Amino acid sequence: MAASSAHHSTSTSMVRLSLFLLVSIASSSFSPATAQSPPSSCASHTFSSNQLFASCAALPRLGTTLHYNYTAAANTVSVAFRAPSKGAGWVAWGLNPNGTGMVSTQAVVAFRHSNGSLVAYPTLLDSYAPSMAPADAAELGFPVSNVAAEYVKNGKEMVVYATVALPGKGSKFNHVWQQGSSVTNDVPAAHPTTGDNILSTGTIDFSK
Repeated sequence: MAASSAHHSTSTSMVRLSLFLLVSIASSSFSPATAQSPPSSCASHTFSSNQLFASCAALPRLGTTLHYNYTAAANTVSVAFRAPSKGAGWVAWGLNPNGTGMVSTQAVVAFRHSNGSLVAYPTLLDSYAPSMAPADAAELGFPVSNVAAEYVKNGKEMVVYATVALPGKGSKFNHVWQQGSSVTNDVPAAHPTTGDNILSTGTIDFSK
């Protein structure tokens, strides 16, 4: 009787385990984590000029997005950097081939000029208090062309365009992005030094 009772207990345990596994598998098949995600706003975004970009990355800070076309043969990348607009503020994106932070970054910056026009140009971030002045070709560490900007979404977003001749070899670089809330005498004023504004750096591989 003892042996029979033990055998019955073992069989009952096996049945319960099987039922538990079946329920777990069935439940996991309906888990939100495995459900197909809707199309990303990054990948499905339409630009005003209908320009197409093969790749994009939703950047982890400041609600920004980078779209890009990488040409390996020419070692160039064409980018469109999208950032929420803060009225009289400014936005910027750039590469830092020599470090991981702001200093040594070569960026493109855009803002509304006092004459009402939207301006965009390359600039050098050579210190923690850079001039933010336009840099000419002789000052640049690597060529930047086709720089332009526009407001979209009824002025709620700014897009900055540029074509960058990538420095050195390879497709992986440190990059920096930023936004500030004001422009003084047609010069971008300092951005906040807390929160996302000091964390908006990362690494990007344009070949992916």
